[in-house]
Amino acid sequence: MDYGAVLGKERLTGDDRRLLLRAKDPGAVEDIRRFAQDLRLRQCGPYVYLRGLVEFSNICSNDCLYCGIRRSNKNVKRYELNVDRIVECSQWCASMGYGSVVLQSGERRDERFVDLVADAVGAIKQRTRSAALPGGLGITLCVGEQTPETYRRFFEAGAHRYLLRIETSNPVLFGKIHPPDQTLSSRIECLKVLREVGFQVGTGVMIGIPGQTTDDLADDIEFFVRHDIDMIGMGPFIPHDQTPLWSSACPDEAERLRTSLLMIAVTRCSLPDINIAATTALQTLDEVGREKGLLFGANVIMPLLTPVDVRSDYLLYPGKPFFDETASQCMQRLESRITGAGLKIGYDQWGDSIHARKRQGTL
Repeated sequence: MDYGAVLGKERLTGDDRRLLLRAKDPGAVEDIRRFAQDLRLRQCGPYVYLRGLVEFSNICSNDCLYCGIRRSNKNVKRYELNVDRIVECSQWCASMGYGSVVLQSGERRDERFVDLVADAVGAIKQRTRSAALPGGLGITLCVGEQTPETYRRFFEAGAHRYLLRIETSNPVLFGKIHPPDQTLSSRIECLKVLREVGFQVGTGVMIGIPGQTTDDLADDIEFFVRHDIDMIGMGPFIPHDQTPLWSSACPDEAERLRTSLLMIAVTRCSLPDINIAATTALQTLDEVGREKGLLFGANVIMPLLTPVDVRSDYLLYPGKPFFDETASQCMQRLESRITGAGLKIGYDQWGDSIHARKRQGTL
């Protein structure tokens, strides 16, 4: 099979993506990896951008069938960090030159929660300004579906990127992993509103969901293209023993890892100038999974900054690495592995995607 001829096309078709995602021969996978990495270097440069990840609350109103912090899981010890603790994590992030922070939580829409997020965003912007970051830390929010008014409030407070994963673009498959009150159409509408408000918009999918096909994954990438997404966060499905999907059949770990890495590469080939994260879930399946993600075309890593005393309570899936590492230990590990991969860390930069900057006229 001449993968080079496919990869050399100006625009990949759905059939092209399916072909690439089904690659199993190590030589073919390496050809795809090398092409995607070269494309990433040409389009985005050699820098890896860091987003300090603060999981500030595991209280969730949703009941997703795959998620460890789903509303119905009574075994979870619930917590919520206050503004001061969120800002403390963010100030450490700024002092280490990360440039950006991600505030992530369970999904809620109550007034108290909205106030907490808006207040935290405003405080972070105010307290992290410096000569290196005159605008303070860049802030990405990952707090789920909200009203248009709430999205505007978050944007006006200072957040400028928003990650809202869809998990799959197949509405039938979406319905199999979510309760009836959650719909793909509602999520897509939120993505549209986020763009209208002014956010750089991110989304993503799980790879290896029970019942998922290669056609589904190829369609997911087409969804990213069609909706002009700026940043992608995706990783392998990892079953949690306190969820309904625990016993459902899914591909083995090696297959999920291979397909996840190919999804990064084929997404890079389809959207050359976006930001793609090498997620922690990759590292759950492989000790150097995130580093492999970078070599398959990813250019963002989100080091965990959640305080150690609550970190084990934010367990979307089991086996999450680095539970007992301090933020400083995590930073040392990342620095050595990123530079060891021949890449550079983009210190003191927001690291907005080239794609978003072109669209917004800031490049």
